[in-house]
Amino acid sequence: MMSKIPVDLDKVSPEDLNKEILRAAIVAELDAINLYEQMADLAENEEVRRVLLDVALEEKTHVGEFQVMLLRQDGQQKEELKAGEEKVNEKLSK
Repeated sequence: MMSKIPVDLDKVSPEDLNKEILRAAIVAELDAINLYEQMADLAENEEVRRVLLDVALEEKTHVGEFQVMLLRQDGQQKEELKAGEEKVNEKLSK
């Protein structure tokens, strides 16, 4: 099973190319996390389960790496992430 980039990169402007690549990488890592965690839930062998969960954890680190890079490339994304955090904090403080 091979993943496909969900965006036609030929149609992306050169100034947005790296942002789209990073977003696609984040999506791929999140997909991998879901897959490994689901397989771990199904695994009957404890060693297999532990390895799958360990690999899923590594993928979570990759999400963080790509997110840091995306926030460096896309100031608007950085602002909206902060705005989202503020909204959640406001709602939870009520």
